Amino acid sequence: MPTLLLVRHGRSTANTAGVLAGWTPGVELDDTGREQAAGLVGRLSGLPLAHAVTSPLERCRQTVAPLLAARPELAAAAVDERLGECKYGDWTGRPLHELAKEPLWRTVQDHASAAVFPGGESLRDLSHRTVDAVREWDAKVAAEHGEDALWLACTHGDVIKAVVADALGLHLDQFQRISVEPCSVTAIRYTPHRPFLLRLGDTGGLAGLAPKQQPAQVPGGDAVVGGTS
Repeated sequence: MPTLLLVRHGRSTANTAGVLAGWTPGVELDDTGREQAAGLVGRLSGLPLAHAVTSPLERCRQTVAPLLAARPELAAAAVDERLGECKYGDWTGRPLHELAKEPLWRTVQDHASAAVFPGGESLRDLSHRTVDAVREWDAKVAAEHGEDALWLACTHGDVIKAVVADALGLHLDQFQRISVEPCSVTAIRYTPHRPFLLRLGDTGGLAGLAPKQQPAQVPGGDAVVGGTS
């Protein structure tokens, strides 16, 4: 099956200010974030990307813009609202240091599956919509570009953590144990039997993700006992 590269957007003005951006309009990359987005082009060089999808939010679209400019074969990134940030409702735009004093904060930290943001959505709903989105896109990429294709989705921290938790078979209550930095790349390969987490929050070189043959003696989708070579 194809390999999904989940890119978290570069550092944003909201990250720098310490506020919860959510779906706030006009949140853009800061200077560091723009440098990170430009650097993503080199980090992904040599990897044959078949398709790109992005959250509709500006900080994600800005993150993939340099890559799209350097990869004319991608033409444009498809936009999927299901990959948008969690809808934090009344928490949106508020400073994190204030939110940390709210009773709901501890639920978000310790019992995420019970967390529902006032005026927004639950973390369960976030998990369901984002996992459905990446699995549907993965099947579409496989059908159109083959089982060895690589494709990219640019999205948000909590989205990536929810998708990784699903791939690892973790309960959503454990997803806060996962950390993904701005403009990091997390790679997941889905197979008929199980997903494989190939990278988590990688901020370095990614050449090792280029397609390669599975050892002939190992059935497709099985783990290599003893580790890969």
